[in-house]
Amino acid sequence: MSHQRIAPNVSETSNTLAEALAALRTELELPAGYPTEALRDAEAAVSGHSLPAQDLTDIPFITIDPASSTDLDQALFIERSGDGYRVLYAISDVPSFVTPGGALDAETRHRGQTYYAPDGRIPLHPEIISEHAGSLLAGQTCGAFVWDFELDAEAEFHTVSVRRSSVRSRAKLNYKGVQAEIDSGTAGPVLQLLKEVGLKRVELERRRGGASLNMPEQEIVQLPDGGGYRIVAAPSLPVEDWNAQISLMTGMAAAQLMLDGKVGILRTMPAPDERSLRHFKRQAGALGKPWNDRISYGEYLRTLDAKDPRQLAILHSAGMLFRGAGYTPFDGKVPDSVMQSAIGAPYAHTTAPLRRLIDRFVLVICEALSNGEEIPGWARDALPSLPEIMAFSDQLAGKMERLALDTVEAALLVNHIGEEFDAVVISGSKPAKNNGNGNGNSNGNGNGSHGPYGTVQIAEPAVTARCDGEMESGTKVRVKLLDADIATRQITFELLA
Repeated sequence: MSHQRIAPNVSETSNTLAEALAALRTELELPAGYPTEALRDAEAAVSGHSLPAQDLTDIPFITIDPASSTDLDQALFIERSGDGYRVLYAISDVPSFVTPGGALDAETRHRGQTYYAPDGRIPLHPEIISEHAGSLLAGQTCGAFVWDFELDAEAEFHTVSVRRSSVRSRAKLNYKGVQAEIDSGTAGPVLQLLKEVGLKRVELERRRGGASLNMPEQEIVQLPDGGGYRIVAAPSLPVEDWNAQISLMTGMAAAQLMLDGKVGILRTMPAPDERSLRHFKRQAGALGKPWNDRISYGEYLRTLDAKDPRQLAILHSAGMLFRGAGYTPFDGKVPDSVMQSAIGAPYAHTTAPLRRLIDRFVLVICEALSNGEEIPGWARDALPSLPEIMAFSDQLAGKMERLALDTVEAALLVNHIGEEFDAVVISGSKPAKNNGNGNGNSNGNGNGSHGPYGTVQIAEPAVTARCDGEMESGTKVRVKLLDADIATRQITFELLA
C-alpha cells in the first residue's frame, strides 16, 4: 500500500511555498489544538493508567521506524521455531487511554486519523499519549496487544493469538540504520530473520496477486539563487517492505479472526475496472516501461525504479488503481464482499492505533475473539458509524495531499516559465468548456480558456497538468510552460504545433 510524505526543507516564514502549504490548514479547516476537556481526559488516563497483568517484558522487542518518529505503534520480535518462525508483534494499547464516551473519545472520532501535512503533522491523540505514555519507546514499559504468530517454513501463518500484555522495547531503530546493518552482515538475529521472513511474505503476496505501492519519500529543496525549487526523492528501502509485510500479515490475521467470529470491520477494495487498467497501461507504455499481461500488477510495480523520473511518474499514476477502498462492518453475518484487492486477501486496519481511529476498535474486537471473551459493547456499538467517520477523514487527508502536491508541482516549475518540454498525453482532449475554467494543474484551476484540453505529463520534473489543445491519449507532444503559480497552485501549458 502507499504512503507518500512531502517534506519542504525551507523556512516557513521566508518563502512562498511554505506560506502556501501553511494556508492549506485554514483552507481545509484541518483540526488545530486539542480541546481542554479532551486534554484533561488524556492527562487523567495517563496518570491513572495500569499495565496488563501478562508480563512479556523479558521479550527483546525492537521498533523500526523513520528516524524522526516518536509515535511508535509497533514493536517486533522474531525467532526460529522448528523449520518455521515465531513472530511476536506488539501494538500500542491505545484503547486503555481512551474512556468510551468521554471528551477524548469524541475528539478522536472527530479527527479520524493523524494528518501528515507537508509542514507538520496534526496528531490523532494528544502528544502525552501519542509520543509518550502510549508510544512503544525504548526502555519504557507499556501496555500492548501482542500478536503471537507461528509461521511455517514458507512464512505462512498457521496459528495466531492476541492478548494484552506488558512489553518493553529494547531499541528504537530506523530504516536506514537497519538496512545498513543487514547489507553489511552486522545485523543481529531478529533483523536477519526480518529479512528472511519479509522476503518469503513478499513471495506469498506475489502468489496471491497482491500489490504493494512503495512510494519514495520526497523532499523539496530551494535552489541557491532563491528562484525555484527541485525535488530530491529517496526511494523506499527493502527493509521498509519487509517490515510492512509483518503489518500486512497482522491485518490479514485480524480480518480472519473477525470473519470467523462473524463480527468486525474490514478494509475492502474492489479490483480495478478495465477502463482504469487500459489507462494505466497506456501511460506506462508512453513513459517507456510497458506492462503486459505476462506478469501480475504487483510484480510489475516491483520492477519500477523510483530513481528514474519516468518510472517515478508511473508509480504516482499507479495510485489510480488503488481506488474504491472502503470499510465494511458486519455483525452476525459475513458480508458478500470481503477482499482487499491490492493485498489479495481479506484485510483489516489493525497496527496503527496511535495514528488511525479504526484500529482501536479492531484490536479490542480481535483480542476478545481470540480469547473467547465478550466483545466490549462500546466497540461493537461503534461499528456502523466507523465507515462514515473514516471516509470523511480519508477524503480530507486525500484532498490535503492532492492540493499539497499541486502546490509543490507549481514550485518545481516556477523557474521554468517559457521553456519547452517533451510530454506524453495521459488523457486526450475533452470538449470545450463554457464555464470560464481553462487549463491548469490537476485541481482544475485555469486561465479562462474555453477550448478543448487534455492532460499531459512531463518527465523531469515529473509533473502532470492540464494543457489546451487537440491531443490524443498516449501520444508524445511538445508543450510550453506559460505559467506556474505557487499561491494558486496553477500550472499552464500550451500545446505546440
